Parts: sequence; structure tokens; C-alpha cells
Amino acid sequence: MAVWKRQPKATVLVHSDQGSQYSSADYVAFLQANNLKPSMRRRGNCHDNAVAESFFATFKKRVTQRLLYSTRDDAKTEVFNFIEVFYDPIKRHSHTGGVSPAQFEEDYFSRLGSV
Repeated sequence: MAVWKRQPKATVLVHSDQGSQYSSADYVAFLQANNLKPSMRRRGNCHDNAVAESFFATFKKRVTQRLLYSTRDDAKTEVFNFIEVFYDPIKRHSHTGGVSPAQFEEDYFSRLGSV
């Protein structure tokens, strides 16, 4: 979704946890094909990718934990709603100065435009 929506030209760092799905051949091929660089936390170091770890913890609690989806489309809809409707536009974060990721990004690109 991010690749389709943003179409990045430069290399983009992609944080994830150490789930086997993030080291699969298909996933690694997708990263390479789209100029994405993987970043995983080191085993035993919970602060290595603290922001990504926080996202995945919230995601697992709210979207996947103890839930079974009837269809793949139901699961995709739930993931989309979590990220695009709640997390990016609404969820405030201490590491972004108390604003949502969408607001932080908007502020960042506004500052770049005025430079």
C-alpha cells in the first residue's frame, strides 16, 4: 500500500519485527524490487526499533490478537482501517511531539517547502 500510494524514488527504510514472514523470499524480493531496505530489531534488544515495536504491539493488540477473519478481504479491510483511519491520522505519539504520524509528516514536508 505504501509503495503504491507514495511511489518512493529514494531508498526507504522498512522497520519490522523478526517474524519469519519478514525474512521470506517473497518479502525480500518485494523489498528489493521496490528499493526498500529492511530493518529488524536485534534479538534481545527491545529498544533497537522502539517505534516499530510500539506500532506492532498496538497492531497485534487491536487487529490480530485472538481474532479470526472469515476472508482475506475482511482481514485486509481491518488492517487498512487500523492504519489509514485510526493510526496514521489520529494516534498521537510521544516520539513525534504528541501529534499523529500524518500530522508529523505534513509538518515535516511543510518545513521542507519553506526552506
